[in-house]
Amino acid sequence: MNAQNPNLEWLLENLVGNTHGAVHALVLSKDGLKLCHTAGLTVDKADQLAAIAAGVQALSHGASAEFGDGSGGVRNSMTEFHGGILFIVEAGIGSHLAVIAAEDADVGLVGHNMDELVEQIGAFLTAAPRYAPAGPTA
Repeated sequence: MNAQNPNLEWLLENLVGNTHGAVHALVLSKDGLKLCHTAGLTVDKADQLAAIAAGVQALSHGASAEFGDGSGGVRNSMTEFHGGILFIVEAGIGSHLAVIAAEDADVGLVGHNMDELVEQIGAFLTAAPRYAPAGPTA
């Protein structure tokens, strides 16, 4: 999937439509590039949410590396703020699924439905790095 491929947007719309309290959903690359999003997000808001979610995941990864058990990685992140909740889960190789929900949403249900979606289609939600890491020069 790439940024111009909206084929999976209907799945995000179903996630939001079938999850009480869910408002917006977005798939982003690990480095913050939006891949697809629900129609309720404008392009600018989707870009902003992708950047925020990538930042939250990066900070969470740092906490995991410093204080986790050494197994590496972040299972999920949840940030509760006045007016809503941001959920982020890994969605495939190099990608994440982010959902904005109302502050009174059932966090267990939102998380469960996100995990189910990722389990069903996670193989399609991959984002290769935008560039190859620089190697040693000869």
